[in-house]
Formats: sequence, C-alpha cells, structure tokens
Amino acid sequence: MYEKIWNQNKIAFGGDYNPEQWDEATWEEDMHLFRLAHIDTVTLNVFSWAMLQPDESTYDFTKLDRIMELVKKNGLKVVLATSTGAHPAWMAHRYPEILRTEFNGMKRKFGGRHNSCPNSPVYRMYSARLAEKLAEHYKDYDNIVAWHISNEYGGECYCENCEKAFRVWLKKKYHTIEEVNRVWDTAFWGHTFYDWEEIVLPNLLSEHFAYERTMFQGISLDYRRFNSDSILECYRLEYEAVKRHTPDIPVTTNLMGFYKPLDYQKWAKYMDMVSWDNYPSNQDTPAQIALSHELMRGIGGGKPFLLMEQTPSVTNWLPYNALKRPGVMRLWSYQAVAHGADSVMFFQMRRSIGACEKYHGAIIDHVGNENTRVFREAAALGAELKALGDETLGARARKETAILFDWENWWAIEYSAGPSVLLKYRDEIQNYYTALYEQNMATDIIGVEDDFSDYRVIIAPVLYMVKPGVDEKIKAFVQAGGIFVTTFFSGYVDDHDLVVTGGYPGKLRDLLGIWVEESDALPEGETNHFTWKGARHEAVLLCDLLHPEGAGVLATYEEDFYAGMPVLTKNRYGAGAAYYVAVRSDASFYEALIREICEKAGITPVAQTPGGVEAVLRVGRDEKKEFLFLLNHEKIEQSVPVEQDATDLVTGMEWKKGSKLTLPAYGVAILKRSV
Repeated sequence: MYEKIWNQNKIAFGGDYNPEQWDEATWEEDMHLFRLAHIDTVTLNVFSWAMLQPDESTYDFTKLDRIMELVKKNGLKVVLATSTGAHPAWMAHRYPEILRTEFNGMKRKFGGRHNSCPNSPVYRMYSARLAEKLAEHYKDYDNIVAWHISNEYGGECYCENCEKAFRVWLKKKYHTIEEVNRVWDTAFWGHTFYDWEEIVLPNLLSEHFAYERTMFQGISLDYRRFNSDSILECYRLEYEAVKRHTPDIPVTTNLMGFYKPLDYQKWAKYMDMVSWDNYPSNQDTPAQIALSHELMRGIGGGKPFLLMEQTPSVTNWLPYNALKRPGVMRLWSYQAVAHGADSVMFFQMRRSIGACEKYHGAIIDHVGNENTRVFREAAALGAELKALGDETLGARARKETAILFDWENWWAIEYSAGPSVLLKYRDEIQNYYTALYEQNMATDIIGVEDDFSDYRVIIAPVLYMVKPGVDEKIKAFVQAGGIFVTTFFSGYVDDHDLVVTGGYPGKLRDLLGIWVEESDALPEGETNHFTWKGARHEAVLLCDLLHPEGAGVLATYEEDFYAGMPVLTKNRYGAGAAYYVAVRSDASFYEALIREICEKAGITPVAQTPGGVEAVLRVGRDEKKEFLFLLNHEKIEQSVPVEQDATDLVTGMEWKKGSKLTLPAYGVAILKRSV
C-alpha cells in the first residue's frame, strides 16, 4: 500500500504567512479571512532571523510565541521554517567573512537573501544553532506538521572559504594530487598541479570567460558538484538539529524545479519529503509545467510531493507580470495534484507593503478584505479541497515510460566547448516529454541510480556523460526486453568529462549498433530533412554522421554531402531494442516516434482526449481505486469520452462508460473508478 507523506487528513491548503510584518489587530482580521477561504495550513517564520536573534547571544521568541499560539487557537496547522535564508545585519557587520563572493570575484555586502557563504564556519554554526533552538522551544506543539529548512536554497560562492573547502573536498574525493591531475587532464595547457595549495577555484578570475563557458570542463564540473554539496551540508546541519528534538516531524526545504546549480537528485536523499515552488513564466506551456512536477515527483522516488508555493495571481520578477486568468489558478493547482502534490499552498497569504514582493500576488490583497476576484477563487478552491478530503493523498502513478535526467550530465553538456551554443539539455528533455504528454502517456522522470527494471521504455536524450555502471544497467534493461531511446551527443564522456576513446557513442556503441564519425552543428535557421513513415521532418541543431554496425536504418538525410547517411536507427539487443535519433527534429516526428515505440511496448494512453485536455492517472493508496484527472487548458469547453464507470470527485456526478463529459474552459474533473 502507498503511504501518505505527512500527517494530514486532506490536501493541505494555505501557504506563506508573515504576520511579523503586521500589527496584531491585522492578525485577528487574517484569522477571520482564513476561515472564509478554508485555509488550514500556514508556513511561518521564513525570514525572521533578525527578529529572533538580535545579537550573538540573545534569542527572543516572544513575538513568534504569540503568532504560534494564535494560529493554534484558530485550528491552523503549521509548516515551521528555520528562518536561515537571510542572516541578520549584525552578523554580516561583525563577521564579514560570512558574505558571499560573486562569480566575478566581487565581495558582497549585507543585503538581499542567500547572501551567506555556505562554507563559512560562522554561518554554519549560527544557522544550525537557531534551528536547534527553534526545535527545542516548539517541540511540544502538536500542530507542527513539517519543518521548512531555510528557503529556496541558492547562491554560489567563490570566496577564500570556498577555495579552501574545495581543496578539502577534492582530497576526500580523489585522495592524491596525481589522481586530480588525471581526471582533469591537466597535461593540457600545462595545468599540472604539484601541491593542493596550487589549486584555485574556477571563475572569471581563473578558468572561465563567461559563466557557462570554461576552458577546463573537469575543474568547473567538480566545482559545481562541490557547490551543490556545500549548500546541501548547510541544509543537513539544520535537518539534524531539528531532528534531535522532533524526530517524528518530517523535514523538507522548498526546491525550485529545474534549478541548475543544485543536484536535487542528490538532495532528495536527505529530505523526508520533496517540496517545491511552482512559478512558471507567462510563456510556459502546460507540458513545461507538468514536466517540472514530474521531476519533483521523480527525485522523491515517485512519492507524492508538496506544492509549497505558487502565486494565486501574479509574480513580481518577470518583465511582464500578467494575471492568472479566472480559473487558471484552480486549474494549475489541480494539475499539481494530478502529478503528485499532496498540498496546494501559496506565496503569500497577505501582500506585504514594502520591498520587492509588495506587488507579488496574495490571497489577501492590499485592500485587506474578501471582496476580490483572487480571494473568491481561492475560497472556492479551498471549499473543494475540503470536500475532497483524503481521497487522493498518497496516490502514485503507474510505472511504464521514463525519461532519464541527470544533473551532472546537464552541467557537463552546457560547459562543453562545442558543438553548439544552441544545445540545451532541458530543451531536449522537453521535446520528448511533450510528445508523451500530448498523447497522455504516463511518464516518470528518473535518475541514473534508479531502478530501470520497473519500466518498459526509457528515453535518455543527450546522454553525453555515461557514469560508471550506467551502460551495464541500460544494456541489462534492453536485454530483458526494454526499449531504450537516445540521441545525438550521447556516450561521449565519462563522469570526469574525459572522452571515451574508440569511437562515439563510447560504451553505448554495441548496444546501439552504430559508430558516429562526425557531428555537423547547423547554425540557427539552417535545416536538413529526412522522411520517415511517409512524412518529411526537419533535421536541425546537430546532425550526426554515423555508420550502422548491426543497427537497422529507419531513415536517412536528404541534403548536403551526408545525404543518404542514417538519421534514425534501431538495433535489436537481446529481447529488446535500442533506437538512436541523430538530430533534433520537429514535434510531429517526436509524437510519431513515441506512438510507435509505446505501441511496440504495449503502453497505451491513460485516456483519449481532444487537444488541450491533459489526462493524468494516479493509483490510490489501497491500490483498489484510481483517479483520472482531466484538465482542460483551453479557453473553450471540450468534451471527453468516459471510458469506464466513474464518479467525479469535484462535482459528485456519476458517469457511465460511453457517455461524454464536458469540461468548461479551464475546467477540471477527477474521475474516481475501481481498478
């Protein structure tokens, strides 16, 4: 049976609340408005460090005590934050070594947030101490449902603290200076090191000529690993501090989807439950938003996650901060639930009056009452979630198709000096995910350490870095009957970004049955073509020039000197097959390829829907019922055929197989049916 990830009897509804910014009369007004909106869970104490600790030795929880008592009296559950995302001004003044140094070598002064060096012993000491004092002080509050460590971790640092810590990290990883020289290939450009103290961190003062452009990929790649590990250590110090006093309260921190600097696949191992903040841009498609949800669910091993933040209306940092149209907040909230969320929470409960977030959306606007469109929409959603109860809590997705995603592969691809500045790892992942999404195929995002045997199809776009043992895992998967798909610029390097000699795609060459001799990087606007299954498709970005070595050729290039060479191949391997796609192509190609592969694997869509209607299936905790989420992302109403007797948990309506369910613009249905 699947388990709930935290102690809740319904989808948590609420979000970040900052009463320390307001007088106590306003607190009482807020309690009344929360009841009207069916708010049941608030995140407190996110940025209160300066209030809680006015100097080195004084801790004052008086105001937070009043807030905690107030929300408890009003029946609210609390996600309690540790406040360590922004250190107090006195700390920066007294201990300037805690301040970050930017990529360009500029030393920062006090200001902003995430302005603390993650390798500062002073910052680490004070942050862990505050977390422990909070846990010790509030350990007997039975309405604390989770700990929220810091907030949206980020902020790379390039200071002397970090340079010294980097050397220590390297010693632990490689043990000898000779091994460092080997894995970084320091014979290139006379970079050989003879002493650990000779190693400097990579930034604009040393190996970089731009943030993403480096002259020594191995060094920069290891610094990315080190930086992610350093910030993770800060999180873990606070995690351990609160666990000493509240071992049964789950601990999390709010992640940020495809946030490149931090290896969330590694971070998730140290989180009791994954939570994240969903802030899509105005231009993001439903498939792009869904992919981020899938990633967050995937790093947690398929368990439900928490939607810790979203805006009820607008953000404040985009060039043009458009309103969410009526119905979209509700639609995107249910989309999160469909993809695995056991909470629907917002930033923020009440709009602040100063600084950069005063125009960020909130449930309670500056007018200070319930007579706004946003409040009415939130209250209506709150009522629906209250009626829904615990039905979907703990539900999971079926494992059928997976996309392989790896943070270190991401770093290595986009540090590469060539073949094309247009090559972006996430774009290639999105191309394949969108093809699955548009056809309502159940899809997981997995990492190289996950179990491959649960799936029938695994797609690994641009698997540039093949880590030790991963090629054997893939081969065993295909040998046992799985279908594997990969693309151009795959199998080139090992985990140190050293080229695997003997011909591309390196350790995947026998699996794929091909040899890639060259790769042609096409400038933006230039296109080759190929025809497959009677349809002509574009070939852009990179065009691999490859030779079959046992693989069957399914399509060939039509233009340039490599016309007639393979562009799409399939190789039988054991009981399975491996496909190689030598180019980036168009959406129609990806959809056709996914359709064929899924048919061969016996994978069917979770539902048949018109374009613009997303269908997601989750299986209930007892595995005897399932929930089909139908989400209409269009501005017009659309009809969906009902394929099995079901009850709509949103409206309570009963639906019989063969009937037509009509979804209004931005409408949602959750069909509960027996397995």
